[in-house]
Parts: sequence; C-alpha cells; structure tokens
Amino acid sequence: MNAKEVFGWTPEYLTRNGRPWFPVMGEFHYSRYPDRYWEESLYKMKACGVDVVSTYVIWIHHEEEEGRYDFTGCRNLRKFLAAADKCGVLIFLRIGPWCHGEVRNGGFPDWLLQKEYEPRTNDERYFACVEAYYNRVFEEVQGYLLKDGGPIIGVQIENEYGHCGGLQAEDGEAHMRRLKELAVKAGFEVPYYTATGWGGAATGGLLPVLGGYCDAPWDPRITEIEPSVNYVFTRERNDRNIGSDQRKGEDLTWSCDKFPYLTAELGGGIQVTKHRRPVASNRDISAMTLTKLGCGANLLGYYMYHGGTNPHGKRSTLQESRETGYPNDLPEYSYDFNAPIREYGQISDTALELKLYAMFLHDFGEEFCRMDTYLTEENPEDPNDVSRLRTAIRRNGSSGYLFVNNYQRRKKLAEHNAVTLKAELPGECIQFEAQDIHDGDYFFYPFHFPIGENAELLCANATPLCVLHRGDGNRYCFYGKDPDFKVTGEPGKNELVCLSRQEALHSWKIESGGEEHLLICGHPVIKREQGCDILYRPKANETVEFAAYPELAQSPEGFEKSRTEGIYTIYTMSNSPKPQPLRCKMTEYRDADSTRYEVEIEYDGIYREQGIFRGRIPEDVFLKLDYTGESLELFINGTKEGDHFYTGQLWEIGLKRFDFPEKVELVIHRLDRNMPVYIETWPDLPDGGEAVVNTLTAEKEYRIPLQLA
Repeated sequence: MNAKEVFGWTPEYLTRNGRPWFPVMGEFHYSRYPDRYWEESLYKMKACGVDVVSTYVIWIHHEEEEGRYDFTGCRNLRKFLAAADKCGVLIFLRIGPWCHGEVRNGGFPDWLLQKEYEPRTNDERYFACVEAYYNRVFEEVQGYLLKDGGPIIGVQIENEYGHCGGLQAEDGEAHMRRLKELAVKAGFEVPYYTATGWGGAATGGLLPVLGGYCDAPWDPRITEIEPSVNYVFTRERNDRNIGSDQRKGEDLTWSCDKFPYLTAELGGGIQVTKHRRPVASNRDISAMTLTKLGCGANLLGYYMYHGGTNPHGKRSTLQESRETGYPNDLPEYSYDFNAPIREYGQISDTALELKLYAMFLHDFGEEFCRMDTYLTEENPEDPNDVSRLRTAIRRNGSSGYLFVNNYQRRKKLAEHNAVTLKAELPGECIQFEAQDIHDGDYFFYPFHFPIGENAELLCANATPLCVLHRGDGNRYCFYGKDPDFKVTGEPGKNELVCLSRQEALHSWKIESGGEEHLLICGHPVIKREQGCDILYRPKANETVEFAAYPELAQSPEGFEKSRTEGIYTIYTMSNSPKPQPLRCKMTEYRDADSTRYEVEIEYDGIYREQGIFRGRIPEDVFLKLDYTGESLELFINGTKEGDHFYTGQLWEIGLKRFDFPEKVELVIHRLDRNMPVYIETWPDLPDGGEAVVNTLTAEKEYRIPLQLA
C-alpha cells in the first residue's frame, strides 16, 4: 500500500484520495483457517471482488491461559497481515475485546470471567486488562498500518455493545470512547474507527456499521419465523433481529443523517445452531444484497465471506455453547457459515452471485455512491406483502438505477405480467420495455447511463456488469435477456455488449497484452501475483476451456484457440485432467444412537510414496458426504478434526488440509423425528430415526496455470 493514500468519509459515503469510494468487504477469520492456505484464500476473495478483508482478533484464541500469548500457526496475525499485503487486499481489524463471533464466551478467555470484577463495565481493572491485551496485539501489527505503508485501514471497537450485553446510555457511550482511547494509545492509528450500530448499541461517536441476515439461527423457536425485512426497500437501516437472543436495546442510538449507510455484517450466509438450521442459498444472499444497494447502502460488508474451523483449544473447545451460559449450541469445530467461500476453501455459487455486484461497483461505484434513494408510495415495506412489486430508485440528478426485488426467502411472491417499469424523475418519466416479472426475480436497470463523453443509454432492460477499457473507446458489458438498448448521442468507438446472466456469473475480468478482457469459464479463475489459475474439478466428457472477449493476443501456454461462438473466442486445454473417481471403502459399525464408519481412501491415478505425490498432483481432494443423521463427526488418527450439523446439504471435507489421509473415521449421531430441532426440509425417517451415510464420493480439484501475455 501507498502510505500517502488518504481514506475518509462524508455523511454520504467513504472516500479514497478525496473521491467517493464503494468497497466490498468480506470477513475471514485467520485463526479459523490453516496459515499455510491464507494466501490462496485471500487471492480467491480478491478474485471474487473483495477489496477489504475484515477479521476478528479473538482474545481467547491468543491468550487462552493468562499471560501466555500464542501468535503461532493459525494464530500468527503478523503472518496473515504479510499475506494480505502481498495479495493486495486492505485489512479491517475487529479487535474486540468482546467479539461474539459464535466463539466461547464471545471471545473472552475463561480466566477473565473468573476475575473479581465484571467484564464490559467501566471498572478500571477491566480497562487495565484490555489495555494489556491491546498493547500485545499491537506488537504483532506494528508496521502494517496504512501510515507505515501497510494494509490496515480500520479498526472496529467491541461488538454489539449495549445491544448484546454491556452498558447503555451515557455509560455505554463512555465505555466505547474509553476503548478507542486505549486502542489509539496502544498505537492503532488508522483512518477508520467503527462500531456496530444496530439495535441499542452504543457507538461512542465512532463510525457506525450495520448488518442484516436472511434468517435467525439464534432465534429460540424451532418453527418458521417471520419473513426477513431485508428483502424490502426501506429507509430503515436497523435490523432489530440481529442478536435478538441477547439484546437489550432495539433503537439506533445515533443519527442516520450524520453517517453514511455502511454494512459490516450483511450475512454472506448463516451459521446453523443445534436447535435451528436454516440454509442460506445463493439467491437468498444475492437478493438481499441487491435490496440493500437499493436502500442506499454505500459499503457491502459481508459476515462471513470465508468460512473456517475453530482451532483446537488448550483447555476446552472454543465454540459458543449453552454450557458456558450462551443461548445456543454451535458445532465444536465447523464455522462454515454457508459462506461464499466455504470451510475448506470451496468457491460457492453465492460467491459467483456476489461477484456480479462487486464487478459493477469496481467500475461504476464512484458515481453510484453519490446517488440517493427514492421510494414510491406504491413500494411495500412489509415483507408479508406478497402482492405488490417492490421497487426503489437510486439517482443523482437524472442518472441512476431502478431496483426491482420480487424475491422473499421462503415466500412465494405474485407474478407480474407485461409490466412497464417506470423511473419518475423531475420533469421526466423513463419507461422501460414491458416485461414479465416472475416470483424470484430481482435486478436493477440503468437510466441516463453515460456512454463515453458524448452519448448516454437512456434506459435498458439489462444490468451493468463492468467496463472493459481500451485506448480509443470502451466496451460496456451488461447482462440480461432482451436488453433493448436505447442510446442517444454519439457513442463513437464505445460499444455495448450484452451477456446472459449465466455468462456474467462465470465471467472474470483480467488484463492481457495491455488490454482488459472477460474470461468466461465454468470454473473459478483466480488471479495471483504471477498469472492466473483455473480451479478445475474434472467431469465426464469435459475438457478445460474458457471463452474470451475480446480475443486474446495469443493463446495461453497449454491452450489452443479452438473455435469462435458469437463474440467469444474459445480456448481449449490440449491435455485436460480426466475424471478418475477415488474409491472409498467403508466399514460400518452400528449401535442404538450412532453409526461409526471406518473409511479407507484409495487415491487411484495418484501414486504416493513417503508422503509425496508423483504424477499430476491435485490441488485438493474433497470427500463428499450425503448422510442422514442429527450430526456427523470427523476423526483422523483418533483426533476430532471436524463436525457438521445436519441440514440436508452435502458435507464436503477438503482432505488437503489433513495431508491426504488414507483412513478417516466418521461418527453419525441419530436424528429422531421428535427432536426439538428446526430443519427446513426433513429427510424421510421410515423407522422414526436414522444415522446413515447414503453416499460417499471423492472429487479431485486441480489448479490449472493460465499464463496470459
């Protein structure tokens, strides 16, 4: 990073070097992921559009035993910051002291709770303990602040203070101000200091950040709950449902007029609890994101963006549990969160959905930041209203976007046929081409959209994706079915290109030969320090190929230009890896309440000798488990390494993390129909209960180098 860069904020938006800035932020907990894979994960996040990586510094992970700090292995914060610096992502540290994060004691070490004073109060003895912790953490980050040329641009103080525990009113505000003073005194001098602002949380005058989740796994009920307000366009920024299991206050303690609308906990997924197991789909998260953009959000901050696994503790397991006085039981190890990037580094369909917004914001975010939100009287603000069409407009002057959301998680919304969408502007009404809007549709369309300096797109039934810059004119890329571009003025050598939505989902913007291109590939394309990689899982009768627009100056090594399809040039790998299913032998041992499986994995097509693979080496091998049971545990060499609460989804286990073991043990606990558990779709339980592996397969993933000129 350049230490001379200047970051700031206005009441409307964040700024970078004096210009409006709309970043995408994603949460990734370094201490919940093996340090040897941090770099590849950060590159994955960056490829999917994340600019800023936020991370908790979890106290109990670093000082489980009083006075004995651990900053080694997955807890090596300094190494993580070095990896972020190398990968070119910015960092936002959430330094607590209390974080929640579904961690044991909300992140507090056990020994702190045994003191004679109460944590999270204004007791000077507590502040002295926090000060010592802040000082020790700063020793690890010193030299990585922005002012030193490092990636750290911000610090979040505490979490949900005054909303989930802590003091309220002026005592709470004073507490937050004091914590900031301690952080600054320790050396944390950064452009941004934030505090969670939802509910009755105290902010101490810090920059408030907000959140929103598509469901509430912390809700004590084991039935369907009310539909989420995060799918309606509204000026209300407060999601009162966050932390409803522990909340004190409900209303915002700060003025929305004085601060920009920033999110830090827009749910990238949901972490299930033992009693409540909602499944967040890619469309759940995508439609919620679109709605927040239409509501006026000027920062997309996702919690979580990258899942992980709780580290092993020295004295206990490190998950939130009822045993420690918290309302929920969480898996001992898994913190997958159904995140865009999953527990073992898998790039999910959710990541592809969110990449659409990130690509748009990277190219058009500066002007988008300046656009205010306008709601019509016809727009419903009640999520139970399934009949009326939900719309919003963001515009600056006459230029802007019309947002439509006809999606509500786990609700069926009305069909709207032959709708002529309108953008009512001062002295003008923009009419879009009539179209059918179906249940589950969500999109945004531009109006008075600049095309170069001398033309504009009056309107179109298509969504902007990105712009491909070139010297004598740009290529403006959209996606939609029937765009009906209405252009006025002289576009010159600027071009409009329309992709299908499926093509846009699988598009990756890269530079080759001094020119920007879109690569469209059915597998993730990850840009690294040198070149790109395709993460490829072989399928039957499939070869590695991608489409490029415009055509590349030369074919990448190992690929050849095979054909053209419309505007695309197709490049095919000459020697694609072939699918070679791995054989897994299972031995089953049943008892009344659980079933144990001993699994032997035969790595066919891969020769192993003294721990070294020869031949074509897979990047990873994923064990894919379809099972029926209440939960599943993974043991390797007798040590518990993972677990999974049943939701009906497959559980994928990345075996690379465990050095490709030849034997693993699985224990499935019985699921009974009468258990007090909310599951969205219950499995068939012919005998009233079950604990069984239905299918077990293994799938290889290869890293295919893509060297671009």
